Amino acid sequence: MLVALKIENFALIDHLALEFQAGLNVLTGETGAGKSIMLDALDAVLGGRVSQRMIRAGEKRGVIEATFAVTDRTRQWLEAHEVPLAGDRLVCTRELTAGKNTVRSRSRLNGATVNKPQVEALRLHLVEITAQGQTLQVGDPQMQLYWLDGVGGTAIAQQRQVVATQYEAMVEAQTALERRRRAEQQRQDQLDLFDYQWQELSAVGLADPNELIQLEQEQQRLSHAVELQQQSYQVYQRLYENDQDGTACADLLGQAVQTLEDMLQYDNTVEPILDMVNEALAQIEEAGRQINTYGEDMETDPQRLQEVQTRMSQLKQLTRKYGKTLPDLIDYTQEIQASLALLNGEGQSLEALEAAQQAAQAALAKACQKLTKLRQKAAKELEASLIEELKPLAMERVQFQVSLTPIEPTITGADKIQFRFSPNPGEPLQPLAETASGGEMSRFLLALKACLSQLDVVNTLVFDEVDVGVSGRVAQAIAEKLHHLGRSQQVVCVTHQPMVAAMADAHFRVGKEVIEQAATGASKKSKSKGSSANDATSERTVVRVTPLDDAMRRDELAQLAGGQSHQDALSFADALLKQAKSLRQM
Repeated sequence: MLVALKIENFALIDHLALEFQAGLNVLTGETGAGKSIMLDALDAVLGGRVSQRMIRAGEKRGVIEATFAVTDRTRQWLEAHEVPLAGDRLVCTRELTAGKNTVRSRSRLNGATVNKPQVEALRLHLVEITAQGQTLQVGDPQMQLYWLDGVGGTAIAQQRQVVATQYEAMVEAQTALERRRRAEQQRQDQLDLFDYQWQELSAVGLADPNELIQLEQEQQRLSHAVELQQQSYQVYQRLYENDQDGTACADLLGQAVQTLEDMLQYDNTVEPILDMVNEALAQIEEAGRQINTYGEDMETDPQRLQEVQTRMSQLKQLTRKYGKTLPDLIDYTQEIQASLALLNGEGQSLEALEAAQQAAQAALAKACQKLTKLRQKAAKELEASLIEELKPLAMERVQFQVSLTPIEPTITGADKIQFRFSPNPGEPLQPLAETASGGEMSRFLLALKACLSQLDVVNTLVFDEVDVGVSGRVAQAIAEKLHHLGRSQQVVCVTHQPMVAAMADAHFRVGKEVIEQAATGASKKSKSKGSSANDATSERTVVRVTPLDDAMRRDELAQLAGGQSHQDALSFADALLKQAKSLRQM
Protein backbone atom coordinates (compact mmCIF):
# COMPACT_ATOMS: atom_id res chain seq x y z
CA MET A 1 0.00 0.00 0.00
CA LEU A 2 0.96 3.66 -0.34
CA VAL A 3 2.72 4.64 2.89
CA ALA A 4 3.98 8.14 2.15
CA LEU A 5 4.11 10.74 -0.61
CA LYS A 6 6.66 13.55 -0.83
CA ILE A 7 6.45 16.28 -3.47
CA GLU A 8 8.74 19.21 -4.24
CA ASN A 9 8.19 21.90 -6.88
CA PHE A 10 5.37 20.14 -8.70
CA ALA A 11 2.69 22.39 -10.24
CA LEU A 12 1.44 24.55 -7.34
CA ILE A 13 3.08 22.42 -4.67
CA ASP A 14 6.33 23.81 -3.31
CA HIS A 15 6.90 21.08 -0.73
CA LEU A 16 4.60 18.46 0.72
CA ALA A 17 4.99 15.32 2.84
CA LEU A 18 2.02 13.08 3.65
CA GLU A 19 1.61 9.74 5.38
CA PHE A 20 -1.33 7.54 4.40
CA GLN A 21 -3.09 4.81 6.33
CA ALA A 22 -4.60 1.45 5.52
CA GLY A 23 -8.29 1.50 4.67
CA LEU A 24 -10.09 4.50 3.18
CA ASN A 25 -8.14 7.76 2.77
CA VAL A 26 -10.12 10.78 1.50
CA LEU A 27 -9.04 14.16 0.13
CA THR A 28 -11.53 17.01 0.33
CA GLY A 29 -11.43 20.68 -0.55
CA GLU A 30 -13.03 23.32 -2.71
CA THR A 31 -13.16 22.88 -6.47
CA GLY A 32 -9.81 23.97 -7.86
CA ALA A 33 -8.07 23.56 -4.50
CA GLY A 34 -5.44 21.26 -6.02
CA LYS A 35 -6.73 17.79 -5.16
CA SER A 36 -6.10 16.51 -8.69
CA ILE A 37 -2.51 17.77 -8.50
CA MET A 38 -1.91 15.15 -5.80
CA LEU A 39 -3.17 12.42 -8.11
CA ASP A 40 -1.16 13.83 -11.04
CA ALA A 41 1.98 13.58 -8.90
CA LEU A 42 1.21 9.97 -7.96
CA ASP A 43 0.56 9.18 -11.63
CA ALA A 44 3.84 10.85 -12.65
CA VAL A 45 6.02 9.00 -10.13
CA LEU A 46 4.65 5.71 -11.47
CA GLY A 47 5.59 6.43 -15.08
CA GLY A 48 2.78 8.77 -16.19
CA ARG A 49 3.34 11.45 -18.80
CA VAL A 50 4.97 14.66 -17.66
CA SER A 51 5.29 18.11 -19.21
CA GLN A 52 7.26 21.25 -18.49
CA ARG A 53 4.24 22.92 -16.89
CA MET A 54 4.34 20.31 -14.12
CA ILE A 55 7.52 21.86 -12.71
CA ARG A 56 6.67 24.75 -10.41
CA ALA A 57 7.07 28.12 -12.14
CA GLY A 58 10.47 29.63 -11.49
CA GLU A 59 12.06 26.28 -10.54
CA LYS A 60 14.39 24.08 -12.57
CA ARG A 61 13.81 20.79 -10.80
CA GLY A 62 10.93 18.89 -9.23
CA VAL A 63 10.96 15.64 -7.26
CA ILE A 64 8.21 13.16 -6.40
CA GLU A 65 8.80 10.28 -4.00
CA ALA A 66 6.22 7.59 -3.20
CA THR A 67 6.89 4.95 -0.55
CA PHE A 68 5.01 1.63 -0.67
CA ALA A 69 4.77 -1.33 1.68
CA VAL A 70 5.94 -4.39 -0.27
CA THR A 71 3.78 -7.49 -0.64
CA ASP A 72 5.07 -10.95 -1.60
CA ARG A 73 3.80 -10.47 -5.17
CA THR A 74 5.63 -7.18 -5.53
CA ARG A 75 8.76 -8.62 -3.90
CA GLN A 76 8.88 -11.38 -6.53
CA TRP A 77 8.69 -8.78 -9.31
CA LEU A 78 11.48 -6.72 -7.75
CA GLU A 79 13.72 -9.78 -7.33
CA ALA A 80 13.06 -10.86 -10.92
CA HIS A 81 14.12 -7.40 -12.17
CA GLU A 82 17.11 -7.21 -9.77
CA VAL A 83 15.80 -4.14 -7.96
CA PRO A 84 17.48 -3.74 -4.54
CA LEU A 85 15.14 -4.21 -1.59
CA ALA A 86 15.90 -3.60 2.06
CA GLY A 87 13.13 -4.53 4.48
CA ASP A 88 9.51 -4.18 3.41
CA ARG A 89 9.58 -0.73 1.80
CA LEU A 90 9.83 0.34 -1.83
CA VAL A 91 10.70 3.96 -2.60
CA CYS A 92 9.75 5.14 -6.09
CA THR A 93 11.37 8.43 -7.08
CA ARG A 94 11.03 10.57 -10.19
CA GLU A 95 13.12 13.66 -10.76
CA LEU A 96 11.94 16.25 -13.29
CA THR A 97 14.42 18.72 -14.79
CA ALA A 98 13.32 21.64 -16.98
CA GLY A 99 15.03 21.96 -20.34
CA LYS A 100 14.73 24.68 -22.94
CA ASN A 101 11.44 23.49 -24.42
CA THR A 102 11.00 20.14 -22.77
CA VAL A 103 11.37 18.29 -19.49
CA ARG A 104 13.81 15.51 -18.68
CA SER A 105 13.02 12.89 -16.08
CA ARG A 106 14.78 10.07 -14.26
CA SER A 107 13.13 7.29 -12.27
CA ARG A 108 14.60 5.28 -9.42
CA LEU A 109 13.43 2.30 -7.39
CA ASN A 110 15.13 2.15 -4.00
CA GLY A 111 17.91 4.27 -5.46
CA ALA A 112 18.47 2.10 -8.55
CA THR A 113 17.88 3.83 -11.89
CA VAL A 114 15.19 2.14 -14.00
CA ASN A 115 13.57 2.85 -17.36
CA LYS A 116 9.98 3.87 -18.00
CA PRO A 117 8.72 0.43 -19.19
CA GLN A 118 9.97 -1.10 -15.94
CA VAL A 119 8.12 1.49 -13.85
CA GLU A 120 4.95 1.03 -15.90
CA ALA A 121 5.13 -2.74 -15.41
CA LEU A 122 5.64 -2.34 -11.66
CA ARG A 123 2.73 0.11 -11.49
CA LEU A 124 0.29 -2.71 -12.28
CA HIS A 125 1.32 -4.30 -8.96
CA LEU A 126 0.99 -1.13 -6.91
CA VAL A 127 -1.72 1.34 -7.87
CA GLU A 128 -4.85 1.58 -10.02
CA ILE A 129 -5.74 5.22 -10.69
CA THR A 130 -9.09 6.32 -12.13
CA ALA A 131 -8.83 10.02 -12.68
CA GLN A 132 -10.73 12.01 -15.30
CA GLY A 133 -11.45 8.90 -17.35
CA GLN A 134 -7.93 7.52 -17.03
CA THR A 135 -7.91 3.77 -16.40
CA LEU A 136 -4.81 1.75 -17.09
CA GLN A 137 -6.19 -1.68 -16.34
CA VAL A 138 -9.94 -1.82 -16.98
CA GLY A 139 -9.48 -1.77 -20.76
CA ASP A 140 -6.56 -4.22 -20.77
CA PRO A 141 -7.71 -7.61 -22.16
CA GLN A 142 -5.13 -9.43 -20.04
CA MET A 143 -6.43 -7.81 -16.86
CA GLN A 144 -10.02 -8.54 -17.88
CA LEU A 145 -9.01 -12.17 -18.36
CA TYR A 146 -7.35 -12.17 -14.94
CA TRP A 147 -10.48 -10.78 -13.28
CA LEU A 148 -12.79 -13.21 -15.06
CA ASP A 149 -10.63 -16.20 -14.14
CA GLY A 150 -10.59 -14.96 -10.56
CA VAL A 151 -14.38 -15.21 -10.47
CA GLY A 152 -14.08 -18.84 -11.56
CA GLY A 153 -11.91 -19.63 -8.56
CA THR A 154 -10.12 -22.96 -8.11
CA ALA A 155 -11.85 -24.74 -11.01
CA ILE A 156 -10.54 -22.26 -13.59
CA ALA A 157 -7.12 -22.05 -11.92
CA GLN A 158 -6.72 -25.83 -12.14
CA GLN A 159 -7.93 -25.99 -15.73
CA ARG A 160 -5.57 -23.16 -16.70
CA GLN A 161 -2.73 -25.28 -15.38
CA VAL A 162 -3.92 -28.19 -17.52
CA VAL A 163 -4.07 -25.90 -20.56
CA ALA A 164 -0.59 -24.56 -19.85
CA THR A 165 0.81 -28.09 -19.61
CA GLN A 166 -0.90 -29.17 -22.84
CA TYR A 167 0.25 -25.99 -24.58
CA GLU A 168 3.88 -26.64 -23.65
CA ALA A 169 3.54 -30.23 -24.90
CA MET A 170 2.03 -28.99 -28.16
CA VAL A 171 4.81 -26.42 -28.63
CA GLU A 172 7.43 -29.10 -28.00
CA ALA A 173 5.80 -31.45 -30.52
CA GLN A 174 5.42 -28.62 -33.05
CA THR A 175 9.05 -27.61 -32.61
CA ALA A 176 10.25 -31.19 -33.14
CA LEU A 177 8.10 -31.51 -36.25
CA GLU A 178 9.22 -28.20 -37.72
CA ARG A 179 12.84 -29.04 -37.01
CA ARG A 180 12.45 -32.36 -38.79
CA ARG A 181 10.62 -30.77 -41.72
CA ARG A 182 13.38 -28.21 -42.16
CA ALA A 183 15.92 -30.98 -41.96
CA GLU A 184 13.98 -32.97 -44.54
CA GLN A 185 13.86 -30.04 -46.96
CA GLN A 186 17.60 -29.58 -46.81
CA ARG A 187 18.36 -33.19 -46.14
CA GLN A 188 20.27 -34.18 -49.25
CA ASP A 189 22.41 -31.05 -49.40
CA GLN A 190 23.18 -31.26 -45.73
CA LEU A 191 23.75 -34.98 -45.94
CA ASP A 192 26.35 -34.55 -48.70
CA LEU A 193 28.08 -31.71 -46.88
CA PHE A 194 28.11 -33.41 -43.48
CA ASP A 195 29.20 -36.72 -44.98
CA TYR A 196 32.13 -35.03 -46.72
CA GLN A 197 33.13 -33.18 -43.55
CA TRP A 198 32.75 -36.31 -41.43
CA GLN A 199 34.93 -38.33 -43.78
CA GLU A 200 37.58 -35.62 -43.82
CA LEU A 201 37.64 -35.01 -40.05
CA SER A 202 37.19 -38.60 -38.87
CA ALA A 203 40.05 -39.73 -41.13
CA VAL A 204 42.39 -37.38 -39.28
CA GLY A 205 41.60 -38.99 -35.95
CA LEU A 206 40.92 -35.90 -33.85
CA ALA A 207 40.81 -36.78 -30.16
CA ASP A 208 43.14 -34.73 -27.97
CA PRO A 209 42.34 -30.97 -27.73
CA ASN A 210 45.97 -30.34 -26.64
CA GLU A 211 47.59 -32.33 -29.46
CA LEU A 212 48.70 -29.29 -31.45
CA ILE A 213 50.39 -27.73 -28.42
CA GLN A 214 52.18 -30.99 -27.62
CA LEU A 215 53.34 -31.37 -31.24
CA GLU A 216 54.75 -27.85 -31.27
CA GLN A 217 56.74 -28.61 -28.12
CA GLU A 218 58.07 -31.87 -29.61
CA GLN A 219 59.01 -30.13 -32.85
CA GLN A 220 61.07 -27.57 -30.95
CA ARG A 221 62.92 -30.32 -29.11
CA LEU A 222 63.63 -32.40 -32.24
CA SER A 223 64.69 -29.36 -34.29
CA HIS A 224 67.32 -28.38 -31.70
CA ALA A 225 68.53 -31.84 -30.62
CA VAL A 226 72.22 -31.24 -31.49
CA GLU A 227 72.25 -27.85 -29.82
CA LEU A 228 70.57 -29.31 -26.72
CA GLN A 229 73.18 -32.10 -26.55
CA GLN A 230 76.04 -29.59 -26.67
CA GLN A 231 74.46 -27.33 -24.09
CA SER A 232 73.72 -30.22 -21.72
CA TYR A 233 77.41 -31.32 -21.92
CA GLN A 234 78.52 -27.77 -21.08
CA VAL A 235 76.24 -27.74 -18.06
CA TYR A 236 77.56 -31.14 -16.97
CA GLN A 237 81.17 -29.88 -17.24
CA ARG A 238 80.46 -26.83 -15.14
CA LEU A 239 78.49 -28.69 -12.51
CA TYR A 240 80.25 -32.00 -12.06
CA GLU A 241 83.35 -32.85 -14.08
CA ASN A 242 85.29 -30.14 -15.89
CA ASP A 243 87.93 -31.49 -18.27
CA GLN A 244 88.98 -27.96 -19.23
CA ASP A 245 91.15 -25.57 -17.28
CA GLY A 246 88.41 -24.50 -14.90
CA THR A 247 87.20 -26.21 -11.75
CA ALA A 248 83.72 -27.82 -11.62
CA CYS A 249 81.13 -26.56 -9.17
CA ALA A 250 81.09 -29.93 -7.37
CA ASP A 251 84.88 -29.73 -6.87
CA LEU A 252 84.63 -26.24 -5.44
CA LEU A 253 81.90 -27.30 -3.04
CA GLY A 254 83.94 -30.37 -2.05
CA GLN A 255 86.86 -28.10 -1.17
CA ALA A 256 84.52 -25.89 0.86
CA VAL A 257 83.27 -28.95 2.75
CA GLN A 258 86.85 -29.99 3.59
CA THR A 259 87.67 -26.53 4.90
CA LEU A 260 84.48 -26.40 7.01
CA GLU A 261 85.24 -29.81 8.49
CA ASP A 262 88.66 -28.50 9.54
CA MET A 263 87.02 -25.46 11.13
CA LEU A 264 84.55 -27.69 12.94
CA GLN A 265 87.36 -29.17 15.04
CA TYR A 266 87.77 -25.76 16.71
CA ASP A 267 84.27 -24.21 16.51
CA ASN A 268 81.09 -26.27 16.35
CA THR A 269 78.96 -23.21 15.44
CA VAL A 270 79.90 -23.73 11.80
CA GLU A 271 78.16 -27.12 11.75
CA PRO A 272 74.85 -25.73 10.31
CA ILE A 273 76.85 -24.09 7.52
CA LEU A 274 78.61 -27.35 6.81
CA ASP A 275 75.24 -29.12 6.59
CA MET A 276 73.95 -26.58 4.06
CA VAL A 277 77.07 -26.89 1.88
CA ASN A 278 76.86 -30.72 2.02
CA GLU A 279 73.23 -30.49 0.92
CA ALA A 280 74.17 -28.14 -1.92
CA LEU A 281 76.95 -30.51 -2.98
CA ALA A 282 74.52 -33.44 -3.07
CA GLN A 283 72.05 -31.46 -5.23
CA ILE A 284 74.81 -30.33 -7.61
CA GLU A 285 76.04 -33.93 -8.02
CA GLU A 286 72.46 -35.15 -8.71
CA ALA A 287 71.90 -32.35 -11.21
CA GLY A 288 75.14 -33.25 -12.94
CA ARG A 289 74.12 -36.89 -13.25
CA GLN A 290 70.67 -36.00 -14.61
CA ILE A 291 71.95 -33.52 -17.19
CA ASN A 292 74.49 -36.08 -18.31
CA THR A 293 71.74 -38.68 -18.77
CA TYR A 294 69.61 -36.11 -20.63
CA GLY A 295 72.44 -35.41 -23.07
CA GLU A 296 73.22 -39.09 -23.64
CA ASP A 297 69.54 -39.87 -24.32
CA MET A 298 69.08 -36.93 -26.67
CA GLU A 299 69.24 -38.21 -30.22
CA THR A 300 68.44 -36.64 -33.53
CA ASP A 301 65.45 -38.30 -35.25
CA PRO A 302 64.84 -36.74 -38.67
CA GLN A 303 62.06 -39.21 -39.46
CA ARG A 304 60.10 -38.36 -36.28
CA LEU A 305 60.65 -34.67 -36.92
CA GLN A 306 59.15 -35.06 -40.39
CA GLU A 307 56.15 -36.92 -38.93
CA VAL A 308 55.53 -34.17 -36.34
CA GLN A 309 55.78 -31.40 -38.92
CA THR A 310 53.42 -33.22 -41.28
CA ARG A 311 50.85 -33.74 -38.51
CA MET A 312 51.09 -30.11 -37.43
CA SER A 313 50.57 -28.92 -40.99
CA GLN A 314 47.54 -31.18 -41.33
CA LEU A 315 45.91 -29.92 -38.12
CA LYS A 316 46.61 -26.25 -38.85
CA GLN A 317 45.20 -26.59 -42.35
CA LEU A 318 41.93 -28.01 -40.94
CA THR A 319 41.61 -25.33 -38.27
CA ARG A 320 42.06 -22.61 -40.89
CA LYS A 321 39.60 -24.25 -43.26
CA TYR A 322 36.83 -24.58 -40.68
CA GLY A 323 37.69 -21.38 -38.83
CA LYS A 324 37.83 -23.16 -35.48
CA THR A 325 40.36 -23.99 -32.83
CA LEU A 326 41.35 -27.63 -32.44
CA PRO A 327 39.11 -28.19 -29.36
CA ASP A 328 36.16 -26.58 -31.21
CA LEU A 329 36.90 -28.71 -34.27
CA ILE A 330 36.71 -31.88 -32.15
CA ASP A 331 33.31 -30.73 -30.79
CA TYR A 332 32.14 -29.94 -34.31
CA THR A 333 33.07 -33.45 -35.45
CA GLN A 334 30.77 -34.86 -32.78
CA GLU A 335 27.98 -32.47 -33.85
CA ILE A 336 28.32 -33.67 -37.45
CA GLN A 337 27.98 -37.27 -36.29
CA ALA A 338 24.72 -36.40 -34.48
CA SER A 339 23.40 -34.47 -37.49
CA LEU A 340 24.15 -37.38 -39.79
CA ALA A 341 22.23 -39.68 -37.48
CA LEU A 342 19.22 -37.35 -37.69
CA LEU A 343 19.43 -36.93 -41.45
CA ASN A 344 19.80 -40.66 -41.97
CA GLY A 345 16.50 -41.22 -40.22
CA GLU A 346 17.55 -42.17 -36.73
CA GLY A 347 14.90 -41.28 -34.13
CA GLN A 348 11.22 -40.68 -34.89
CA SER A 349 10.08 -40.62 -38.49
CA LEU A 350 8.40 -37.60 -40.01
CA GLU A 351 5.07 -39.42 -39.96
CA ALA A 352 5.45 -40.23 -36.25
CA LEU A 353 6.26 -36.63 -35.45
CA GLU A 354 3.23 -35.40 -37.40
CA ALA A 355 1.00 -37.83 -35.50
CA ALA A 356 2.46 -36.70 -32.16
CA GLN A 357 1.89 -33.05 -33.06
CA GLN A 358 -1.73 -33.68 -34.07
CA ALA A 359 -2.37 -35.59 -30.86
CA ALA A 360 -0.89 -32.78 -28.75
CA GLN A 361 -2.94 -30.20 -30.65
CA ALA A 362 -6.13 -32.17 -30.12
CA ALA A 363 -5.40 -32.53 -26.39
CA LEU A 364 -4.80 -28.78 -26.14
CA ALA A 365 -8.04 -27.99 -28.00
CA LYS A 366 -9.98 -30.26 -25.65
CA ALA A 367 -8.43 -28.63 -22.56
CA CYS A 368 -9.15 -25.14 -23.96
CA GLN A 369 -12.74 -26.10 -24.70
CA LYS A 370 -13.27 -27.12 -21.09
CA LEU A 371 -11.65 -23.89 -19.90
CA THR A 372 -13.94 -21.87 -22.20
CA LYS A 373 -17.03 -23.50 -20.66
CA LEU A 374 -15.81 -22.65 -17.17
CA ARG A 375 -15.18 -19.06 -18.27
CA GLN A 376 -18.63 -18.79 -19.80
CA LYS A 377 -20.12 -19.79 -16.47
CA ALA A 378 -17.88 -17.31 -14.62
CA ALA A 379 -18.85 -14.60 -17.14
CA LYS A 380 -22.54 -15.04 -16.29
CA GLU A 381 -21.73 -14.79 -12.59
CA LEU A 382 -19.63 -11.64 -13.09
CA GLU A 383 -22.29 -10.01 -15.29
CA ALA A 384 -25.02 -10.62 -12.72
CA SER A 385 -23.00 -9.54 -9.68
CA LEU A 386 -21.54 -6.45 -11.37
CA ILE A 387 -24.95 -5.22 -12.54
CA GLU A 388 -26.24 -5.61 -8.97
CA GLU A 389 -23.27 -3.65 -7.64
CA LEU A 390 -23.89 -0.87 -10.20
CA LYS A 391 -27.61 -0.42 -9.48
CA PRO A 392 -27.20 1.55 -6.24
CA LEU A 393 -24.55 3.70 -7.94
CA ALA A 394 -27.10 5.56 -10.11
CA MET A 395 -26.60 3.06 -12.94
CA GLU A 396 -29.84 1.08 -12.53
CA ARG A 397 -30.38 0.26 -16.20
CA VAL A 398 -26.81 -0.38 -17.25
CA GLN A 399 -26.03 -3.31 -19.53
CA PHE A 400 -22.82 -5.30 -19.12
CA GLN A 401 -21.51 -8.32 -20.97
CA VAL A 402 -18.34 -10.36 -20.86
CA SER A 403 -17.62 -11.29 -24.46
CA LEU A 404 -15.56 -14.42 -25.19
CA THR A 405 -14.20 -14.63 -28.74
CA PRO A 406 -12.39 -17.78 -29.96
CA ILE A 407 -8.72 -17.34 -30.83
CA GLU A 408 -5.82 -19.64 -31.57
CA PRO A 409 -4.87 -21.58 -28.41
CA THR A 410 -2.29 -19.95 -26.18
CA ILE A 411 -0.81 -20.83 -22.82
CA THR A 412 -3.83 -19.10 -21.18
CA GLY A 413 -6.49 -20.72 -23.35
CA ALA A 414 -8.32 -20.01 -26.59
CA ASP A 415 -10.44 -17.03 -25.52
CA LYS A 416 -10.17 -13.29 -26.12
CA ILE A 417 -11.96 -11.44 -23.32
CA GLN A 418 -13.67 -8.10 -23.78
CA PHE A 419 -15.85 -6.21 -21.31
CA ARG A 420 -18.78 -4.68 -23.23
CA PHE A 421 -20.88 -1.93 -21.73
CA SER A 422 -23.92 0.23 -22.39
CA PRO A 423 -24.92 2.82 -19.77
CA ASN A 424 -28.19 3.78 -21.49
CA PRO A 425 -31.20 1.63 -22.50
CA GLY A 426 -31.51 1.13 -26.23
CA GLU A 427 -27.82 1.75 -26.91
CA PRO A 428 -25.73 -1.15 -28.23
CA LEU A 429 -23.06 -2.80 -26.16
CA GLN A 430 -19.60 -1.40 -26.95
CA PRO A 431 -16.09 -2.04 -25.60
CA LEU A 432 -15.96 -0.58 -22.10
CA ALA A 433 -12.89 1.59 -22.67
CA GLU A 434 -14.53 3.22 -25.73
CA THR A 435 -17.99 3.80 -24.25
CA ALA A 436 -17.88 4.71 -20.59
CA SER A 437 -17.41 8.32 -19.52
CA GLY A 438 -14.94 9.22 -16.80
CA GLY A 439 -17.55 9.12 -14.06
CA GLU A 440 -19.11 5.93 -15.40
CA MET A 441 -15.71 4.31 -15.68
CA SER A 442 -14.88 5.22 -12.10
CA ARG A 443 -18.14 3.80 -10.78
CA PHE A 444 -17.77 0.75 -12.98
CA LEU A 445 -14.35 0.09 -11.56
CA LEU A 446 -15.66 0.69 -8.04
CA ALA A 447 -18.36 -1.92 -8.60
CA LEU A 448 -15.88 -4.29 -10.23
CA LYS A 449 -13.51 -3.96 -7.30
CA ALA A 450 -16.39 -4.73 -4.95
CA CYS A 451 -17.09 -7.92 -6.93
CA LEU A 452 -13.41 -8.91 -6.99
CA SER A 453 -12.31 -7.72 -3.57
CA GLN A 454 -10.89 -11.17 -2.84
CA LEU A 455 -8.39 -10.79 -5.72
CA ASP A 456 -5.12 -9.08 -4.90
CA VAL A 457 -4.69 -7.21 -8.19
CA VAL A 458 -3.14 -4.03 -6.81
CA ASN A 459 -2.55 -2.83 -3.27
CA THR A 460 -3.90 0.71 -3.66
CA LEU A 461 -7.01 1.93 -5.48
CA VAL A 462 -7.30 5.63 -6.30
CA PHE A 463 -10.62 7.24 -7.27
CA ASP A 464 -10.98 10.83 -8.42
CA GLU A 465 -14.51 12.07 -7.63
CA VAL A 466 -16.16 8.70 -8.17
CA ASP A 467 -19.22 10.26 -6.53
CA VAL A 468 -19.51 13.20 -8.93
CA GLY A 469 -23.09 14.06 -9.86
CA VAL A 470 -24.75 11.91 -7.20
CA SER A 471 -26.26 12.65 -3.83
CA GLY A 472 -28.30 11.16 -1.04
CA ARG A 473 -28.86 7.39 -1.35
CA VAL A 474 -26.31 6.92 -4.14
CA ALA A 475 -23.63 8.84 -2.28
CA GLN A 476 -24.20 6.69 0.79
CA ALA A 477 -23.98 3.52 -1.34
CA ILE A 478 -20.70 4.73 -2.82
CA ALA A 479 -19.38 5.53 0.64
CA GLU A 480 -20.18 2.05 1.92
CA LYS A 481 -18.60 0.39 -1.13
CA LEU A 482 -15.41 2.41 -0.70
CA HIS A 483 -15.28 1.45 2.96
CA HIS A 484 -15.86 -2.21 2.03
CA LEU A 485 -12.99 -2.07 -0.48
CA GLY A 486 -10.80 -0.47 2.16
CA ARG A 487 -11.02 -3.61 4.26
CA SER A 488 -9.06 -5.63 1.69
CA GLN A 489 -7.15 -2.91 -0.21
CA GLN A 490 -6.04 0.61 0.52
CA VAL A 491 -8.35 3.21 -1.08
CA VAL A 492 -7.49 6.85 -1.78
CA CYS A 493 -10.47 8.94 -2.87
CA VAL A 494 -10.99 12.56 -3.89
CA THR A 495 -14.55 13.51 -2.95
CA HIS A 496 -16.95 16.40 -2.48
CA GLN A 497 -19.50 14.22 -0.70
CA PRO A 498 -19.70 14.54 3.10
CA MET A 499 -21.19 11.02 3.28
CA VAL A 500 -18.12 9.57 1.61
CA ALA A 501 -15.70 11.68 3.63
CA ALA A 502 -17.36 10.64 6.89
CA MET A 503 -16.48 6.99 6.22
CA ALA A 504 -12.75 7.74 5.95
CA ASP A 505 -10.10 6.11 8.09
CA ALA A 506 -7.84 9.08 7.30
CA HIS A 507 -9.06 12.50 6.12
CA PHE A 508 -6.96 15.20 4.43
CA ARG A 509 -8.05 18.72 3.52
CA VAL A 510 -6.53 20.26 0.38
CA GLY A 511 -6.50 24.00 -0.07
CA LYS A 512 -4.63 26.86 -1.68
CA GLU A 513 -2.71 29.52 0.23
CA VAL A 514 -1.19 32.76 -0.99
CA ILE A 515 2.27 33.44 0.38
CA GLU A 516 4.71 36.30 0.02
CA GLN A 517 7.95 35.21 -1.57
CA ALA A 518 11.10 37.25 -1.08
CA ALA A 519 13.33 38.11 -4.02
CA THR A 520 15.92 35.68 -2.67
CA GLY A 521 13.45 32.84 -3.04
CA ALA A 522 12.76 32.58 0.70
CA SER A 523 9.08 32.36 1.63
CA LYS A 524 7.06 33.67 4.53
CA LYS A 525 3.38 33.80 5.22
CA SER A 526 1.58 36.68 3.60
CA LYS A 527 0.72 39.78 5.60
CA SER A 528 3.06 38.88 8.44
CA LYS A 529 3.62 41.54 11.08
CA GLY A 530 6.63 43.78 10.69
CA SER A 531 6.76 43.59 6.91
CA SER A 532 7.80 46.72 5.12
CA ALA A 533 6.31 48.18 1.99
CA ASN A 534 9.84 48.46 0.66
CA ASP A 535 10.52 44.71 0.98
CA ALA A 536 11.09 43.02 -2.39
CA THR A 537 8.35 40.39 -2.24
CA SER A 538 5.87 38.82 -4.61
CA GLU A 539 2.75 36.78 -3.99
CA ARG A 540 2.68 33.08 -4.90
CA THR A 541 -0.06 30.48 -4.64
CA VAL A 542 0.78 27.12 -3.08
CA VAL A 543 -1.21 23.99 -2.32
CA ARG A 544 -1.32 22.86 1.29
CA VAL A 545 -2.63 19.50 2.56
CA THR A 546 -3.64 19.12 6.20
CA PRO A 547 -4.35 15.80 7.98
CA LEU A 548 -7.55 16.34 10.02
CA ASP A 549 -8.19 15.28 13.58
CA ASP A 550 -11.71 14.55 14.84
CA ALA A 551 -12.59 18.18 15.57
CA MET A 552 -11.20 19.39 12.26
CA ARG A 553 -13.07 16.64 10.43
CA ARG A 554 -16.34 17.79 11.98
CA ASP A 555 -15.78 21.31 10.67
CA GLU A 556 -14.74 20.06 7.24
CA LEU A 557 -17.83 17.86 6.89
CA ALA A 558 -20.01 20.78 7.94
CA GLN A 559 -18.32 22.89 5.28
CA LEU A 560 -19.01 20.21 2.66
CA ALA A 561 -22.61 19.81 3.76
CA GLY A 562 -23.46 23.51 3.85
CA GLY A 563 -27.06 24.15 5.00
CA GLN A 564 -29.21 27.05 6.15
CA SER A 565 -26.99 27.71 9.16
CA HIS A 566 -23.57 26.68 10.41
CA GLN A 567 -25.20 24.95 13.39
CA ASP A 568 -27.39 22.87 11.09
CA ALA A 569 -24.30 21.86 9.13
CA LEU A 570 -22.45 20.89 12.32
CA SER A 571 -25.41 18.82 13.49
CA PHE A 572 -25.48 17.06 10.12
CA ALA A 573 -21.74 16.43 10.34
CA ASP A 574 -22.17 14.91 13.82
CA ALA A 575 -24.88 12.64 12.50
CA LEU A 576 -22.70 11.54 9.59
CA LEU A 577 -19.75 10.76 11.86
CA LYS A 578 -21.96 8.80 14.24
CA GLN A 579 -23.46 6.82 11.37
CA ALA A 580 -20.05 6.19 9.82
CA LYS A 581 -18.65 4.97 13.13
CA SER A 582 -21.53 2.52 13.44
CA LEU A 583 -21.04 1.24 9.86
CA ARG A 584 -17.29 0.79 10.33
CA GLN A 585 -17.89 -1.36 13.40
CA MET A 586 -20.22 -3.73 11.54
